[in-house]
Amino acid sequence: MAARASVSIQASPSRLAGVEMAPPDPILGVTEAFKRDTADSKLNLGVGAYRTEELQPYVLEVVQKAEENMLRKKENKEYLPIEGLAAFRQATVDLLLGSGNPAVKEGRVAVLQSLSGTGSLRVGAAFIGKFMPGTTVYISNPTWGNHKNIFTDAGVPWKEYRYFDKKTVGLDLQGMLEDIQSAPEGSVILLHGCAHNPTGVDPTKEEWAQVADLITRKNHFAFFDVAYQGFASGDLDEDAYAPRYFVERGLEVMVAQSYSKNLASDRLLPLGSCLLAVGGLGKGLYAERIGALNVVLADKAAADRVLSQLKRIARALYSNPPVHGARIVAECVGNEEMFSLWKKEMDMMAGRIKGVRQALYDELVKLHPEKDWTFVLKQIGMFSFTGLNPAQASFVAAGVENMTSKWHVYMTKDGRISLAGLSLSKAAYLAEAIVDSFRNH
Repeated sequence: MAARASVSIQASPSRLAGVEMAPPDPILGVTEAFKRDTADSKLNLGVGAYRTEELQPYVLEVVQKAEENMLRKKENKEYLPIEGLAAFRQATVDLLLGSGNPAVKEGRVAVLQSLSGTGSLRVGAAFIGKFMPGTTVYISNPTWGNHKNIFTDAGVPWKEYRYFDKKTVGLDLQGMLEDIQSAPEGSVILLHGCAHNPTGVDPTKEEWAQVADLITRKNHFAFFDVAYQGFASGDLDEDAYAPRYFVERGLEVMVAQSYSKNLASDRLLPLGSCLLAVGGLGKGLYAERIGALNVVLADKAAADRVLSQLKRIARALYSNPPVHGARIVAECVGNEEMFSLWKKEMDMMAGRIKGVRQALYDELVKLHPEKDWTFVLKQIGMFSFTGLNPAQASFVAAGVENMTSKWHVYMTKDGRISLAGLSLSKAAYLAEAIVDSFRNH
């Protein structure tokens, strides 16, 4: 038998050889560094995920009950309509604006179930790009790290408005108003509904009124990002104040909602001889990607037209949304007993974070009484902006600075810490690390 001739194939360079490596996600990079650290004292304050006093994920009783109810019903897994689950859409707009809100009763709200907050923002960005061409979106400085990516990806131009005052570690209201005033008429102003990420600094009700006055005068369009309703203060109505106030003023607004934080849960539910992963291991409704985009308009006809276009955008991006998490939300909000339980649990979670804030403040005052630490108590929600500068708090490719290398405290390079990852027993340790960084770096 003749020997088979060998064929030499020379590989040609990939046609995608010019694609550059994208930079790593800064928050996930912090988490990876934390995992590699073997110190017993280490703290991961980088990721905004709720933890118990033992720094373990919390299983919400209301989510457990909702999923047990769903299993008993033996509901199917058919595709949802593009706009999402009807029961969820009703529940989410009622939660946002209140079930008695005239805009809801009159059908003036276009509601699209989407892929958590990110997906909702992305659909909204695509809508702005298509139907408000050339309009610039104004984003707070600083803001959640993904906001800029979302609008850039949608081809929507953005600029920043001043928000954080480094001297007071509070709101720069004057700078914020000046920049919104300077924005071209009809601009989109992206606002955090509550628990501003990353600063934890929210406008007061009186300050919200000034912002709304200015947006009205300039004919701007408000786009709210509501990721922490109920999780900031523990009160769903209180945390929805800003978007509700704007709607009561007669303003047309767009609102992205996320349920990743306020219905977070993770567990394994026994089902016969197997284990059903409920909510996703370690991330709860983070993994379910449940959210909504709401557009409140002047009349029902406009809302119907806008929803038709939002559906068209969603169809091209992801076709239709997931059902499991939507049913969880509908169960939790649509049943009075379940809703009461959910509110009780949110109040408990928010209360734990408030307690940690107070403990950290008390320890900071003990160690460094000559400095004003009241910003820790004035900030709200999961995060605290420490006021540390990059040299004091940064995580960098070549290594880490004082907070990480000396104290094994992992945080984002802008000085933000997640108090959800702090326990009362670790408050004194964190205070030591912060004071040392302020004094010596």
